[in-house]
Amino acid sequence: MQRRDCLHALLAAGALPLAGAARAHHGWSSFDLARPIYLEGRAADVKWRNPHAELTLELAPALRLPPDLAQRAVPPQSAAVDGRALLAKAQLPTRRDRRWTVELAPLTRMEQWQVPVIKAGAALALLGFTFEGEKGDAVLRAEYLFLEGKTYGLRSSPA
Repeated sequence: MQRRDCLHALLAAGALPLAGAARAHHGWSSFDLARPIYLEGRAADVKWRNPHAELTLELAPALRLPPDLAQRAVPPQSAAVDGRALLAKAQLPTRRDRRWTVELAPLTRMEQWQVPVIKAGAALALLGFTFEGEKGDAVLRAEYLFLEGKTYGLRSSPA
């Protein structure tokens, strides 16, 4: 009996770190999918690794919505997320953070899209989602990446 109790305690203790890891890597449910946010600037730090590529974006000094944003072409694979409507609804963030953590796609999807490895200092723009009410950290889950004149749809595969 004592041995079984000890085993249960060990299993429970081993599961605690995993529970924290699962909570740290959040899904889409905590993001405001009705309010697409546009960010533009330079990559200050890039982590090209799994579970997804990530970068720190230093915002452009005078962040503005591009006048042609709603007319930009989106990949046909983004029909499931209605990319044209997202571009038309894009807004600037209301928070004043100059640096944002940007979560991109898993590396396998980045490779499928043939996204070049982003280097620190690279100029880029993104459309994505942040937390409800812009609460918490300045984090953007990228839906679209605008890089070197191309548009990449990060929640879909290119084929």
